[in-house]
Amino acid sequence: MKPLKRLDGLGDLVEVVTEATGIKAAAEAISKATRRDCGCGRRKEALNRLVPFKKENADGVQRDQD
Repeated sequence: MKPLKRLDGLGDLVEVVTEATGIKAAAEAISKATRRDCGCGRRKEALNRLVPFKKENADGVQRDQD
């Protein structure tokens, strides 16, 4: 079993779910067969920026949510 990794945002969570269900492997196989990038990395980063799992305190400094 792989150790748990830090989830910085929604993109990381989606990646964990797609790895666990086998969707990521299927997407990578299709991407390899078609020789086209699936866009998973860009999508992950965009989702992490849109929905981060960090909260800013009153000073504007980001901290992990409790």
